[in-house]
Amino acid sequence: MSYRIRGIDPEPYAHLIGAGEDVLEAANAVRVEAKSSRGYPCRVSLEDAEAGETLILVNHVSQDADTPYRATHAIYIREAAREPAEYIDTLPPVFANRPLSLRGFDDKGMLVDAALAMPGDVEAPLEALLADDKIAYIDAHNAAHGCFAARIERIG
Repeated sequence: MSYRIRGIDPEPYAHLIGAGEDVLEAANAVRVEAKSSRGYPCRVSLEDAEAGETLILVNHVSQDADTPYRATHAIYIREAAREPAEYIDTLPPVFANRPLSLRGFDDKGMLVDAALAMPGDVEAPLEALLADDKIAYIDAHNAAHGCFAARIERIG
C-alpha cells in the first residue's frame, strides 16, 4: 500500500511569521527559540528545528471533521519553513526516535482503529492500519506530548 506524508500548509500561519508580540498574542501564539536540535518538531518541514532557530508555537486544528474526533493541539512551525515537505512511501525525520500514536479514520472522520508505534518500528503498525480498506487516512501524533505530527494518506 502506497502512502504520502505531507507537512501542513504554512499559509494559514503566514501572518505570524516575523509578526510582533501583539499579533502573536492575539492569535494565542508564541515565538520560541529552539534550545537544542531535538524537541522542536516543525509541522511544515517535518524536521526538528536546529538549535537557535525561531519557531511559532500555535494551536492547529489537525482533525477538522465535524465529528466527536475533531482535534486541535499546539504545534511548532519554523519561521523559515515556506513549503510543506512531502514523503512518499518513506517516513519523515520527525518520526525518528519518537513513540507515535497512529489513528486511522474513515472518509467521514470517524475513528476506525489505532496503534501505538514505538521508535524505530513505525512501518509495521502503519502498514497494518493501511491494510484496512475502511481507513481513509491516518493522523500521527507524538505519543508523549499528544501533539499532531502529520497526516498519512493513501495514494495509488
